[in-house]
Amino acid sequence: MKNVAMDAPTTPRPSDIAAQREARLATPRMTREFNTLAAMLRIYCQDHHRPAAPDDRGLCPECGELLAYARKRLAGCPFGVDKPTCAHCQIHCYGPRQRETVRVVMRHAGPRMLWRHPLLALAHLLVDGRRTAPPRPNAAAPAQPAVTDEQRSTPQD
Repeated sequence: MKNVAMDAPTTPRPSDIAAQREARLATPRMTREFNTLAAMLRIYCQDHHRPAAPDDRGLCPECGELLAYARKRLAGCPFGVDKPTCAHCQIHCYGPRQRETVRVVMRHAGPRMLWRHPLLALAHLLVDGRRTAPPRPNAAAPAQPAVTDEQRSTPQD
């Protein structure tokens, strides 16, 4: 007789994980966050790079790569839909170079968002910007002090 429990995989298949990440991006909040970053990148790219042959999002290859990188990181965020804005986050998902580039993009495009994409800008400022960071996911529980033999044998009131 074959033991089915022993044959069951203990970890999800990579295709299942990818599907979960894509499903996470389909939520309204994550879609809005991705669209906000895409709009900021478009503003920055048009003002600084003036791409001769922009892609379907209006970005040069460099900005297109950054948007793809951001999409991958957003999809894999351990906070999921409870994600705070990156400025308030305890976990930095981006590499140092990408984080600095996104900071420069946001500093340039942020004020311009109010004119070009007012609804996205207001949602980012009023809804996402006020979101506090939840506790780190999968964080270890705080260590409890060790109980001595004396404490075990003493009756508690």
